Amino acid sequence: MYGSLFIPFEGITKPLGWSEFLGGFQFSIPFLAILTVHEFGHYFTAKANKVRVTLPYYIPLWLGIGQSIGTLGAFIRIKDYINSRRKYFDIGIAGPLAGFVLALVVLWYAFSHLPPPEFIFTIHPEYAKWGLDYGKYAYKNLPEGAAIGLGDNLLFSFFKTYVADPARVPHPYEMVHYPYVMAGYLALFFTSLNLIPIGQLDGGHILYGLIGRKRFQWVAPALFIVFAFYAGLGSYKPSDFAVPTDEAFFEELGEFGLYVGFLYLAFSRISENWVTSLLIALSVVIAQLAVSWVWPNAEGYSNFLVFVFVVGRFLGIYHPETEQDEPLDLKRQVLGWLALIIFVLCFSPRPFIL
Repeated sequence: MYGSLFIPFEGITKPLGWSEFLGGFQFSIPFLAILTVHEFGHYFTAKANKVRVTLPYYIPLWLGIGQSIGTLGAFIRIKDYINSRRKYFDIGIAGPLAGFVLALVVLWYAFSHLPPPEFIFTIHPEYAKWGLDYGKYAYKNLPEGAAIGLGDNLLFSFFKTYVADPARVPHPYEMVHYPYVMAGYLALFFTSLNLIPIGQLDGGHILYGLIGRKRFQWVAPALFIVFAFYAGLGSYKPSDFAVPTDEAFFEELGEFGLYVGFLYLAFSRISENWVTSLLIALSVVIAQLAVSWVWPNAEGYSNFLVFVFVVGRFLGIYHPETEQDEPLDLKRQVLGWLALIIFVLCFSPRPFIL
């Protein structure tokens, strides 16, 4: 039996009971299992390389209102200096590969065991009047954020097309009510974020191992600039400043100034020279405005800006240098490029549709 994953508090007429509590395990167990396998992939590989690490720390997050997945993930803390490019690679790649394998199993089960399409009427009885064509009517004139849909990536699209019965695949806005689907999708989403080849993300460790110190120190900031450019693309357009009143113009200009300041903070650690960081931020903004002027409908995904800020300001764009800069053997090179292919398969340009 499938249970509802997200239950908005608005409109609830009775307290949540044991059936809802137990139904939540259908999401939490597979999702936390994937997180755990990911972190213990790092842990055991670090131990094999005689690097001291902590056991995984899990970060719970439940605000008590609205919608939440209940966690910000998990992490382990490395307690030793790692002096080898190969060790960074081995520890970095073990987690995503281990978690990815289990995510595939969860997604296969999720899409091969979808309930009948009428299941959605147990969640939304009001849809029954439209039948299975509810998607044409249920989402008209919804306020922004009233429904959350799952965006496609190459792997998720493959499972929907070739593993699932097409008649049972729900509307993107209703997939949040299918806990195994949601657990698998979130696993792909977090795997793709971890595999972004920047800084001290897992993907950063992998790319550092593949191409070495000198190349990584210019490839990583270039990738970060591209990522920030895409995230903010369309947030501000030249047409936004064509406002009818002076008051509205200055209000828009003030918000735009805050956006530029935000980008500067995100880029502040890309260079030791603050002028260089500012020029890079301004260049990104000018490029975004230029693209929006030529292609007004071009849109990035502004929710990525939070991750841009976290990486740029806290996690870091560059990779710690290692004393040993030895090249990887062929087996590791194959695994490294495979991991970057997995990143492409898991990454969604618009992971959540609001």
